[in-house]
Amino acid sequence: MRDLADAVVEARRFDAEFQAEFAELIAWRRDVRRFRSGAVPEATLDELFRLAALAPSVGNCQPARFVRIDDETRREAVRANFEAANRQALGAYHGERAQLYASLKLAGLSEAPVQLAVFCDDATEQGHGLGARTMPETRRYSTVCALHTFWLGARAHGLGVGWVSILDPRALAETLDVPRDWCFIAYLCVGWPEEEGVTPELERAGWQARTAQAVLRR
Repeated sequence: MRDLADAVVEARRFDAEFQAEFAELIAWRRDVRRFRSGAVPEATLDELFRLAALAPSVGNCQPARFVRIDDETRREAVRANFEAANRQALGAYHGERAQLYASLKLAGLSEAPVQLAVFCDDATEQGHGLGARTMPETRRYSTVCALHTFWLGARAHGLGVGWVSILDPRALAETLDVPRDWCFIAYLCVGWPEEEGVTPELERAGWQARTAQAVLRR
């Protein structure tokens, strides 16, 4: 307990320079879909997974499960899954919006050297149910926190991350042969960005501008 007390007393105080750099990191965390060639060092990936494990999780249950897809046959199945889902999504749009959608590059599945599927283990016994009995969905929110922590860490190392959500979750789970209790959260493409910028690509393409929502006070 004394060691813990000392750790609290000696907690790091982040200065204005660090705060400014952190804000810059947040601004430069963009969804990347265009990657240049080049392997990602294994040591860097190990560090990013370590950082992800430090993310907040309800009851300290740590439900995030990362699956790395290296097998080319499985990668091809993921690409086919995306293409089918993308065609279906395109059918929901009409006119100029459909034309714009069709012009967007929405995934880096053919270029990204590292590809990760992120799942939430809904049946985990870690955490003993603390905080999740009334809101079991908080396990999935916790997984997103781990995902976002990984993403920020990747950006800090000069890597880009793209979140692919245009996929059939059930087909993907079958392709990757994961436990039934795992819920698909995201498919991540990771690699060295071909281009960089603080403005989201969808905003540059005219799809949707970023807006800040007002904070309600009660």
